Amino acid sequence: MNQTAFLNLVSPFKDKLYRLAKRLLISNEEAEDATQEILLKLWNNKGKIATYKNTEAFAMTMTKNYCLDRLKSKQAQNLRIVHNNFNDDSVQLQKQVEHKDSLEWVGKLMAKLPAQQRLVMQLRDIEHYEFSDIAKVTNMKETAVRVTLSRARKTIREQLIQKHNYGIK
Repeated sequence: MNQTAFLNLVSPFKDKLYRLAKRLLISNEEAEDATQEILLKLWNNKGKIATYKNTEAFAMTMTKNYCLDRLKSKQAQNLRIVHNNFNDDSVQLQKQVEHKDSLEWVGKLMAKLPAQQRLVMQLRDIEHYEFSDIAKVTNMKETAVRVTLSRARKTIREQLIQKHNYGIK
């Protein structure tokens, strides 16, 4: 496989690799390093990747595993989840502030979720993966993915309602 064919193969999903890495790691730099490392591994095994049925799912699994390894390493003491890619210029300033605050809260609440729930929510709600693809990436059954996603959403929803109601029930 030549360089052009390789680029045509990985270009459609390289941004997804970066977003997943950014969701799991500390910063833009860490996510960029992780993405570059995965792309390098794919390049070094370019002869084999054409044989995979779903190269994107394979690359996402590699990214997930690489990031989780980084999180487990001693260098990863200060890693946290940061997500703020929402920008809507059509709303008034007050709405923008409210949306930004809500997104920050969702990011903080997602950071408190168990790793499996956080990963499934990232892949489904942010990356818009199908349940079957998430099941392949996470090595779970589709029903387990649905249950995990439901529990994660319920936890986030309950905590957001509590925050917006200022703790008043």
